[in-house]
Amino acid sequence: MTSLQKYFLIAAFFGSFLTYSQVVRKYSNEFMNIGVDAAALGMSNAVVASSNDVNAGYWNPAGLIRLEDHQASFMHASYFANIAQYDYLAYASPIDERSAWGISLIRFGVDDILNTTELIDSQGNIDYNRISLFSTADYGFTLSYARKLPVPGFQYGVNAKIIRRVIGKFANSWGFGFDAGIQFKKNDWQFGLMLRDITTTYNVWNINEKEYQKIAYAIPGENQELPESTEITAPKAQLGIAKKFIIRYDYSILAAANMNMRFSKTNDLIAADFVSIDPALGFEFGYTDLVFVRVGVGNFQNIQQLDSTEKVGFQPNIGLGFKYKGIQIDYALTDLGNQSAALYSNIFSIKVDLGLFRN
Repeated sequence: MTSLQKYFLIAAFFGSFLTYSQVVRKYSNEFMNIGVDAAALGMSNAVVASSNDVNAGYWNPAGLIRLEDHQASFMHASYFANIAQYDYLAYASPIDERSAWGISLIRFGVDDILNTTELIDSQGNIDYNRISLFSTADYGFTLSYARKLPVPGFQYGVNAKIIRRVIGKFANSWGFGFDAGIQFKKNDWQFGLMLRDITTTYNVWNINEKEYQKIAYAIPGENQELPESTEITAPKAQLGIAKKFIIRYDYSILAAANMNMRFSKTNDLIAADFVSIDPALGFEFGYTDLVFVRVGVGNFQNIQQLDSTEKVGFQPNIGLGFKYKGIQIDYALTDLGNQSAALYSNIFSIKVDLGLFRN
């Protein structure tokens, strides 16, 4: 990573941080919306209705009820052309025949960023020995619980989330919020609804005023006052449907669709003042529950051209999966780094049925 890349990245972090205020934000805690599990990412995240393993704690906690044994999952991906690192770790287990629980941890971070706030000494001389390094990282810890409802086919789940965000020694915050999800299965049809940040998610920032003063007058007329210390994340909703088709016993096709909704006007394909909707479609082709091929398309956006005309942009994803004796390795080729350019990321994840080791 070049020094210039790091400079622009930290400038972006500070730019967003210094404009926080005590209002609801369209894009807040966005690292919690990237997605997890290469299998889901290969299907363009269209798994709200079908998610039924350890990763359901993220996609729809109601799906945890379908767990048959203890499971663990891990994923690593690079973000922004390898500048940032994105990691995910999860564990889930049944409690009894009617309930299950899970925990997960997400880290999105950039390390070894150059701190040049003290580059120039009190005499106006440039002293490179005064440059130090720092990291900025976002953490999301989630505790999930799922339970079957008395109505056959219905189950629900809830998430309690703790958010920790750190920008070196300059600022840090704690936040908390809740998600809720429900799934319904009838014959081979599956339906799901996921409500993220259902009570809004609050982040309270602690700002190092001494460090802030070092940059307060770097640009005349800007950053003269401390930013507000409270950030509020608005609720979002995802509605999904899926169906699995079995072809001659050995072959299967899982077809799924999502409607991802934000309650504000954005550049999504369907945009109104009240709600904006971004659809996603995903398909998984399986052979004897051993080999999987996945394709998906999502992130439909209205893109403004230089000539003031609009076009619809979208993001295709593909993926592969292999499962053997309780160990599943998945791969996805997907655009995590830049939603508007052909900068694709290679993502790997692994899922393990821990009962394999007990047996």
